[in-house]
Amino acid sequence: MSQSISPNKNHLPLTIAALGVVFGDIGTSPLYALRECFSGSHGVALTEVNILGVLSLILWSLIFVISIKYLLFVMRADNKGEGGILSLMSLLTPKQTKVKKYIPPVIALGLMGAVLLYGDGIITPAITILSAIEGLKIVTPLFEPYILLISVIIIFLLFFFQHKGTASIGKVFGPIILLWFLTLAVMGVSGIVNNLGVFAALNPILGFEFLYQNGFQGFVVLGCVFLVVTGGEALYADMGHFGLTPIRLGWFYVALPALMLNYFGQGALLLADPTAISNPFYALAPNWLLYPLVALSTAAAVIASQALITGAFSLTQQAIHLGFLPRLQVRHTSASERGQIYIPFLNWALMIGTIFVVLMFKSSSALASAYGIAVTGTMAITTILTCLVARRIWNWNMASVIILGSAFMVVDLAFLGANVLKIAQGGWFPLLLGAVLFVLMTTWKRGRQILTNRLVLSAKPIERFVSETVPLAKFRVPGVAVIMTGRSEGTPPALIHNYKINNVIHEYVLLLTIATDDVAHTNLEQQLTIESLGANFYRVIAKYGFMDRPNAIDVLKICRSKGIPVDPATAFYILGRETLIATDLPGMALWREHLFSFMTRNAQGAMAYFHLPPKQVIEIGLQIRI
Repeated sequence: MSQSISPNKNHLPLTIAALGVVFGDIGTSPLYALRECFSGSHGVALTEVNILGVLSLILWSLIFVISIKYLLFVMRADNKGEGGILSLMSLLTPKQTKVKKYIPPVIALGLMGAVLLYGDGIITPAITILSAIEGLKIVTPLFEPYILLISVIIIFLLFFFQHKGTASIGKVFGPIILLWFLTLAVMGVSGIVNNLGVFAALNPILGFEFLYQNGFQGFVVLGCVFLVVTGGEALYADMGHFGLTPIRLGWFYVALPALMLNYFGQGALLLADPTAISNPFYALAPNWLLYPLVALSTAAAVIASQALITGAFSLTQQAIHLGFLPRLQVRHTSASERGQIYIPFLNWALMIGTIFVVLMFKSSSALASAYGIAVTGTMAITTILTCLVARRIWNWNMASVIILGSAFMVVDLAFLGANVLKIAQGGWFPLLLGAVLFVLMTTWKRGRQILTNRLVLSAKPIERFVSETVPLAKFRVPGVAVIMTGRSEGTPPALIHNYKINNVIHEYVLLLTIATDDVAHTNLEQQLTIESLGANFYRVIAKYGFMDRPNAIDVLKICRSKGIPVDPATAFYILGRETLIATDLPGMALWREHLFSFMTRNAQGAMAYFHLPPKQVIEIGLQIRI
């Protein structure tokens, strides 16, 4: 992969679109981050030393965490262009590493990082939209009773339009967020020109001195400093939507300079007027600009939510294909970009969760107390997994991995420790949500393994069925039967039950297994294997990447081109619909068996998921004890 970040005209449209989707979260932190460092019971005194120390911590956090760790290190660990912690986890499978002893802890870490990111995906829209709408109180106190109502309406509209897709949203949001960053830069410069001494914060030593002089209170403030880098994991998760180069260009040429100027402008203002701490962001603007600035801030806050929402979509699709979540409806919103998707169930679940936390916490300051614990955990896990990738896949020497990994982990753990102090103030919410999702994902994975084992034990070899049972069939019905089966061995129960009920077998029978490989994308024709079993029986295995869109019709078209007389327009698709009965058999606790059974009943059916024509589908009911 090229590491160049030189711009060219081909990158410009994607870079602008990426600004509108990827950088909203990190770009709206100036609305509240610096204010929170000096507010509340944890805030430090507004002295020159403290202001410059906090600014130094903010600047070098952006440089070290976003520029160095994510843009230059972590985002090299892509899986055929896809990013995110589950994509990172998939790189560390036995096939790639050949070191199986690492796999269980890698999977556990990957899942923990993933579920924590969902909590961040709910809090991010809530805090950014609330913090922007609260600017209306500065314009006039008449709006104060309606802050929550306006926020809820805007959140609803944000999620309502998600079905348009990130490409369409990015085209609209991109120019707006570009204007936002330009506004941040201009506002920052207007504050800096009145006190150029603020540039002393470029010295990283001031940050260390701040932590040393303020002791435990300075450590607590780190939890607020972290608010400036909360969008880092979203950059990685959204990489598949736009590509690495546009994201790097957007950061180094637009976002980072604008953020640095704005934070320094707020700091310069506080050096001159400490009373501006109530809202230093809006205090930078002249009175005549407040109305349009609140409008632009609100638009930017809506856009900020997009990074985590699209990241959650990508994360969920990966989890489904890797077998950690049941099938959900996934809509592809772009004919040219495979990574641009929309998941209706997840969209509305995130909306309900976001509205819930807005109504529960009621203010951006209260939400800031809950914000950060989830994403700091994910960032620390990302560091661990990326170091494993560097060692096992990139073949870096151990010394380099230890030195670089230790540097990243020191920062990650410092931020994590500071945010742990927020648990009692609301940080419990994303942790609780993450724990629930972890149980759901591990239950689904384990349940599918148990179900597969039960079917394997009861299934006889397909060779015996072909040699012993097929000759006894009274009729070979003209046409093709496609038996959808999740296993690439044994005789599918749906085939056996169909024969027992109808006592007929089609002239041609395809046992079709659609499997998910541990790479993001595959070439279907190259990853399709066809095995003749005799008597016009064929076993077909199609391997898709975990970010690909499975489609049984496409598989049959390739089979036809390889000589099997199958017409997708006339073939019958025979599916097994399992009814699971929870028992006390070994495997899982009874409550988890009931949970797994509930998840199975509510999963999207294979017919819709694999895009099968409804009029050509036959479902065979099966009862299975688990």
